[in-house]
Amino acid sequence: MLKSTFVPILSTFPTKPKKLPTKLPWLTIITNTYTQSPQPVHQNASLTTPPPFHQHHHPPTSAYIHLPFCRKRCHYCDFPIVALGSTNPTDNDPRISNYIELLQREIVSTRSDFDTIPPLETVFFGGGTPSLVSPRMVLSILDTLRVKFGVCEGAEISMEMDPGTFDGRKVKDLMGMGVNRVSLGVQAFQEELLKSCGRAHGVKEVYEAIEILGSCGVENWSVDLISSLPLQTPQMWEESLRLTIEARPKHVSVYDLQVEQGTKFGALYTPGEFPLPCETQSAEFYRMASRMLTDVGYRHYEISSYCEDGYECKHNYTYWKNKPFYGFGLGSASYLNGLRFSRPRKMKEYMGYVENLENGVVNYCGNNLVDAKDLAVDIVMLSLRTARGLDLRSFAEAFGGSLVHSLCKVYQPYIESGHVVCLDEERRAMTADEFNTLFLNEDEIAKGLSYIRLSDPDGFLLSNELISLAFRVIDP
Repeated sequence: MLKSTFVPILSTFPTKPKKLPTKLPWLTIITNTYTQSPQPVHQNASLTTPPPFHQHHHPPTSAYIHLPFCRKRCHYCDFPIVALGSTNPTDNDPRISNYIELLQREIVSTRSDFDTIPPLETVFFGGGTPSLVSPRMVLSILDTLRVKFGVCEGAEISMEMDPGTFDGRKVKDLMGMGVNRVSLGVQAFQEELLKSCGRAHGVKEVYEAIEILGSCGVENWSVDLISSLPLQTPQMWEESLRLTIEARPKHVSVYDLQVEQGTKFGALYTPGEFPLPCETQSAEFYRMASRMLTDVGYRHYEISSYCEDGYECKHNYTYWKNKPFYGFGLGSASYLNGLRFSRPRKMKEYMGYVENLENGVVNYCGNNLVDAKDLAVDIVMLSLRTARGLDLRSFAEAFGGSLVHSLCKVYQPYIESGHVVCLDEERRAMTADEFNTLFLNEDEIAKGLSYIRLSDPDGFLLSNELISLAFRVIDP
């Protein structure tokens, strides 16, 4: 499940991003209703922003589906889940069948103010452990989506799967109904770490799962790993990265442990204190992942994500590009017409939400009034998570060249230190001297500077501080 936060994603230097479901849709949702009358960011900022930043008024082409079932709750997890017990469930389990029916009712009852409804280009089944749900029930959800919205031929359909929850037959059945991308929740390759996290699988099940995916011909699959676990050593982390590389997934997601209130880890541990690694050790884990994965050809395309060329997670790019999306299911979030909102995290309240939706009581379509400051903040924060960075020319077109100049001014020391990288129209990295020459003239900045991005890994490690600086420029 994706963790979406629309506050600074990193805590203090040098910690890393929260597990954004993927585990981006979401541990915590910061809801921004955008209901107040918008105020301009700068004197030449406008509510009616030009492409690509008015795209939040477009109909979504992505859907996140939350399947909350797990065998048990992991010690670090604060997702909305339903713990089923140690045995894998059957189709007849009413906890699953009743939820799937409720989920389908929500999809069917979803209203749209859009003139046209384009077919979905990405679908992401997150959880929870979606692979505990039978292929028959997954197919029923996909059929409901196809009837309601349509699903493009060749759409990316992703599913989070945990070792020990599927066999070859289940994988082949899922592939036959359109699932074409798997996110495998490995987390670690050490038995003691898996046990300390409360994971329901062991290392043996990890290797079996990797073998099953290979034998079934799953080409597009990802491995999830967690760093900064209790008592995790650099040697353990190096081993997990090495074994991941040997397995040759097309995609790797690396998340730093976030100790959440209300979890078992939250009751036992304090971030930065033994047995958790200190901040310096956590930063070294991040640097090690960046070095080892890029050395063997993975591209670090987003702060937590690495892939072989052409295997970026298309669904997650919906979030990074600040595009609208549907969310369905317990605790899931949507972004429609500039409105971010989440469903209830408890089953009884979620049932009431669906009933209200069916009765026309729920109004989630927004009022199309988007605060320009909020929009600018979202764009900067999400863009700087990616290797592509922030498109300054489009940003200036939407919010004004003087705001771009102010951002460049506050980032000037970090450009000189190498934490922020300036790129020209051809995406050539500019030297600090070249930037300083352009900076003397606001018009020259607009002509010569096309993108800024954070350096890898040190800029990413400072992302909380750097994004917070942008917040203060946009909304002083």
